[in-house]
Amino acid sequence: METAEIRRRWLSFFESKGHTVVPSAPLIHEDPNLLFVNAGMVPFKPYFLGQETPPWDRATSVQKCVRTGDIDEVGKTSRHGTFFQMNGNFSFGDYFKKDAIIFAWELLTGSQDEGGYGLDPDRIWATVYTEDDEAEQLWLEHTPIAPERVVRRGKKDNYWHMGVAGPGGPCSEIFYDRGPEYGVEGGPEADEDRYLEVWNLVFMQYELTNVRSKEDFEIVGPLPAQNVDTGMGLERIASILQGVDNLYEIDEVYPVLAKAAEMTGKTYGASGAKTAEDADPDDVRLRVVADHVRSSLMLIGDGVTPGNEGRGYVLRRMLRRAVRSMRLLGFDEPALPHLLPVSMERMSASYPELRDGFERIAQIAYTEEEAFRRTLAQGTQILDHAVTDTKSAGGEVLSGDDAFKLHDTYGFPIDLTLEMAAEQGLAVDRDGFVRLMDEQRQRAKADAKAKKGGHANTEVWKELRALGATDWRAYTELGSDATVVGIVRDGELVTELEPGERGQVVLDRTPFYAESGGQVADAGFIAADGSHLDVRDVQRPVKGLIAHTVEVAGGGIRLGAPVRAEVDPAWRVEACQAHSGTHVVHAALRQVLGPSALQSGSYNKPGYLRLDFAWNSALSANVRAEIEHVANLAVRDDLPVSASWMTLPEARQQGALALFGETYDEMVRVVEIGGPWSRELCGGTHVRHSSQVGALTITGESSVGSGVRRLEAFVGMNALQHLATERAMVAELTSLVKVPQGELVERVGEMVTRLREVERELERSRREQVLAAAGSLTDGAEDVAGVTVVARHIAGGAPDDVRRMVLDTRGKLGDERPSVVALTGDGGGKPVVVVATNEAARSAGVKAGALVRVAAQTLGGGGGGKDDIAQGGGSKPDQVQAALEALKQAIGSRA
Repeated sequence: METAEIRRRWLSFFESKGHTVVPSAPLIHEDPNLLFVNAGMVPFKPYFLGQETPPWDRATSVQKCVRTGDIDEVGKTSRHGTFFQMNGNFSFGDYFKKDAIIFAWELLTGSQDEGGYGLDPDRIWATVYTEDDEAEQLWLEHTPIAPERVVRRGKKDNYWHMGVAGPGGPCSEIFYDRGPEYGVEGGPEADEDRYLEVWNLVFMQYELTNVRSKEDFEIVGPLPAQNVDTGMGLERIASILQGVDNLYEIDEVYPVLAKAAEMTGKTYGASGAKTAEDADPDDVRLRVVADHVRSSLMLIGDGVTPGNEGRGYVLRRMLRRAVRSMRLLGFDEPALPHLLPVSMERMSASYPELRDGFERIAQIAYTEEEAFRRTLAQGTQILDHAVTDTKSAGGEVLSGDDAFKLHDTYGFPIDLTLEMAAEQGLAVDRDGFVRLMDEQRQRAKADAKAKKGGHANTEVWKELRALGATDWRAYTELGSDATVVGIVRDGELVTELEPGERGQVVLDRTPFYAESGGQVADAGFIAADGSHLDVRDVQRPVKGLIAHTVEVAGGGIRLGAPVRAEVDPAWRVEACQAHSGTHVVHAALRQVLGPSALQSGSYNKPGYLRLDFAWNSALSANVRAEIEHVANLAVRDDLPVSASWMTLPEARQQGALALFGETYDEMVRVVEIGGPWSRELCGGTHVRHSSQVGALTITGESSVGSGVRRLEAFVGMNALQHLATERAMVAELTSLVKVPQGELVERVGEMVTRLREVERELERSRREQVLAAAGSLTDGAEDVAGVTVVARHIAGGAPDDVRRMVLDTRGKLGDERPSVVALTGDGGGKPVVVVATNEAARSAGVKAGALVRVAAQTLGGGGGGKDDIAQGGGSKPDQVQAALEALKQAIGSRA
């Protein structure tokens, strides 16, 4: 039975039992504590915590999940995978243990001809919490399971909670006996490889507090409503129903593995190992490829793009591990163009949007592979030098400085450095690397406060949210009478703010737009009798609650005070222009470049917009001009702008575009400009007709990551001011060069050409003067402990010049006796040192790599190279003579 069919049967079965089928949420979730959705119940968490009222009594889903905590174990065991799917059925105060157990037994053992999974009931085992007499009795009363196959286990295995105070309760796990070839007899207690867990029924019936660990907590009492949360690993049940050993061999994963084996000439499973744990290294690499290609496909499909932080780094790491595994298997050509389409073909049976968006997905993945191939070529060479130098010095640990340089300068991930160093017998000073990374982050963030840093902790916002949702009127009003229902200062609830203080104010209703969907928050003020508060920011700290960050300009504000909230009308008009302008540019972009140029992020504020989109090459000036032209035609045509609410499936059916990475409710707002010309899911504020956007001018286009480009533009008065500034600049230039405006470009081009010729001539003259000094370098040779040493500083010497002079001078000294040439230069802005040795010197134990490190350390830097020639540098130009003296001392003090 194919995985897509197993998935379909799950949803169909529970729908027939009165469950609402809830589509999978995107892998990117709004929970700030999660990189990705990592469990099937995550989208339902607010309902179980009592933060929101569920819209259904019972629901079912097949949720996409990603877990990356054990990414290094992928391929080494049969249990570890990054992307997986979790079948779930949920009850919110409706049915409880009895029905959950009956449903599970019916689906698992029901005939395949009648929509069940058809598992042998005599091979099913169930575990219950050791104190849960009720669950054990229900298993025995309502299913034909044998009593000896219902096993009691402790809290470690059969009690569930979220790790914090809140709901929890016992659970009942369902296992399937795969047979004696997989392990010993005796049930789950004896062997959980043979007896594979396929389903966990969690019975949330208690409120817990003082949760200290998995097994250490206190029960406050029963919950007001008993809930059910179950999870069945789709890949696990697929491995059973398809008769394969592990998740890598099911129909959604194995075709990629088979293709990788074909491309590399490897035979998967040639060692005859029965379990993944016994597999040989090639099998492990093939599994890594299969898992990571599928996971990357799903992540990019949900809007993640490769990057150096957070989600982007996880994706980049998986793509690069897959590519490098292919290289280790012997395949040196681009691999993803062969593998990614195979994964798409298998996964699109369950997720057809992958096929529709594959051009964009492939573009991002293939661009990342090409970038990594370049990184590998350059970084591997640098790493090899660092490894050689470390071993030559007798070291067993690659320095944190080397690892950081590889990461910071060459884009080499630390995980790859760890792997490649280990392959050559070295450890890595990871603590040193982490310290340098932390120092870099602190420097980058020294003058940047997190915008939401002033917000209170989550519990404070939950307490305010419990008072009721904010009546949000941003779509219909610019001013509202309201009442202060909450005040927060420095993360704590207070009853008032005094003049000069800053804090967050929550009103029962507000006209202020809270920052979201790329649109910045409204500006304006909140006023009461004798007080005036300037609104600096507006956010949604928790769903349904609007918090205004304010500075008290006059008077004070108290809890319960009646106020007037007023949005700055000019700000709102220009914000609407920018947001509608973003939609216009996006539609124009897709019209010019094609449907694969999808928006992957945006930011807009009054008068300005930027739009990130999937594309792997720079846009020419002509293409940019065409996009701008199409956008301004839409503005000129005065297209109607409308917004309507509908269900998410209805919006998708109408072709509405969704912003990748956003989480949408069941009911969504669709904004149209000119009907189908631009139709997007959007919660922002907009103009009523496209002509109100005003002038629109694209000001820049650049790269912001692998396969992602950025357009920037001004709209409205800002666009006119920008064009006026450019016009004034052109007028001034035509006056300076004294030509008509039509001849300006040609004249400036001629001037630039002449200037470059002069610069090249000056550079030739400078180089000739520097090289002229090389002829007399041998005259200053010294004898240091039996070694002829030329050690000089070349003022103005650029790195290439110094290297050329070093080699030339070494040649003049010959090989009759040991010789070392060490020259420093400063022509590149920072001091450089180059050292060369002849064969006689190397035979005497004098090596260029070791000497250059001595000199470079004095210069405040580092360096390396081979025994015959090496190069380094630093940041202390005043220490060049000291560096040469240190080098000579090193020669003289050698053993």
